[in-house]
Amino acid sequence: MPELPEVETVRRGLEPALLGRVLSRVSVRRRKLRIPIPDDFEALVAGRRVTSLTRRAKFLLIHLDGGNCVIVHLGMSGRFLVFTDTPPEPGPHDHVIFETDKGAVACFNDPRRFGFIDLTPTDALDGHRFLRRLGPEPLGNAFSPDLLGERLAGRSGPIKTVLLDQSVVAGIGNIYACEALFRAGISPRRKASSIRGVRLNRLAAAIRDVLVDAIDAGGSSLRDHRQPSGESGYFQHHFAVYGRAGEPCPDCDCVERAVRRFAQSGRSTFYCAHRQR
Repeated sequence: MPELPEVETVRRGLEPALLGRVLSRVSVRRRKLRIPIPDDFEALVAGRRVTSLTRRAKFLLIHLDGGNCVIVHLGMSGRFLVFTDTPPEPGPHDHVIFETDKGAVACFNDPRRFGFIDLTPTDALDGHRFLRRLGPEPLGNAFSPDLLGERLAGRSGPIKTVLLDQSVVAGIGNIYACEALFRAGISPRRKASSIRGVRLNRLAAAIRDVLVDAIDAGGSSLRDHRQPSGESGYFQHHFAVYGRAGEPCPDCDCVERAVRRFAQSGRSTFYCAHRQR
């Protein structure tokens, strides 16, 4: 599933085509995604100008004049493709097509249909059912070791599992939890509430750094993620532990022990037992 860096990459890729433009035409080709697209979606969105594109956790937010906001979740396989010239004929998985007054086309494609597109008043965003329980943004100015410590306090579960809880920190998924814990030198089995002091400082910095590095690389393309240009992300080539079970981790003498994999709350966890304590 696309995580924060992939969604941020999509946001940045859509901005040149959509920001400040009027959505002259909106075509919904399949209404039944993870949640149904509202019946009046086209009428409420067509003719509106895009005033900004933002992101909250793993959600893309397209703000419109007139007071509404389009909420997009990419699900497992969702992506946007942007065409500035004549676009190809829509395919079977091209579910929503946005056309601008300048001729650009942004197509939402989702083969598995686990993603969704919704519309809500902008002033009701914080109370939206998918947004209201989200924790702090790890790339926000307020994110700090102290804030992270407050979110981890009293959490008896292992830190890897707790980091996947979107009410603790927003936007972190399996890939970046594994990579951040490696960078911080923290075992994914360690009790979340036990992370204090130096470990807490290292973890807060590692979370921010790994997300920034992934965004700079265009996200991670393991199966479905593509940037709006159609280009793959490249951060998967820089994984230290994720998906590398049996291999040595970077700059480590764990050749014999190597990266290990085990199941944690139904997800694969990758770590170096030599480096992470």
